[in-house]
Amino acid sequence: VKSEGPKLVPFFKATCVYFVLWLPTSSPSWFSALIKCLPIFCLWVFLLAHGINFLVSHQSASRILAGLIFSAVGDAFLIWQEQGYFIHGLLMFAITHILYSSAFGMKPLDLKAGLLMGLVCSSCYAFLYSYLSGPFTYLVAVYIALIGFMGWRAVAGMQLCNDLWTWTKLSACIGAMLFMVSDLTIALNKFCFPVPYSRFIIMATYYAAQMLIALSAVESRDEEDFRKRS
Repeated sequence: VKSEGPKLVPFFKATCVYFVLWLPTSSPSWFSALIKCLPIFCLWVFLLAHGINFLVSHQSASRILAGLIFSAVGDAFLIWQEQGYFIHGLLMFAITHILYSSAFGMKPLDLKAGLLMGLVCSSCYAFLYSYLSGPFTYLVAVYIALIGFMGWRAVAGMQLCNDLWTWTKLSACIGAMLFMVSDLTIALNKFCFPVPYSRFIIMATYYAAQMLIALSAVESRDEEDFRKRS
């Protein structure tokens, strides 16, 4: 908390600015896009504050930074989703989930967690399927598969049963779950039925998810510091 907390102060301030201004979605503008993306920009700064050498030497951290960059672009597209840019935003976040999955890695494999995540994602798509039409029928399927895979890799890395987990792995796991909640709320609200307080739920879980995933990138730095102290 002492080492990472101060670096996150700009993120918390930017998030407060977003919720205080609460710009209407009915009048998209570059200003509203900036306010929406500002917390994600602050997470770029959070990772960059650990040093360029750290990002270059640790691929997981650099991939999370790249994911945050694509997320900001996706956020901007979604500001104009009613003008036909929803699919563009969907594509940007699909790339984000691929980058996050790559950052979390494939070890340990944990097939049980993968099976459970597969069942959850299949159930979600089965529920959404009757509400989907046109290209969204397969686009949503691909997107759910990608975010489900990302969630699997985040959960698999935690290893609670083996007592091998770290706070950063727990951070990645909770962040991935919150990201899934945020995107599921978007899907329900857009394709199925109006979700009460949908915008607050979507953005609160989304910002929390991105912060926690960004925090998970500092794990390799913690290991480095531990070796130096040893």
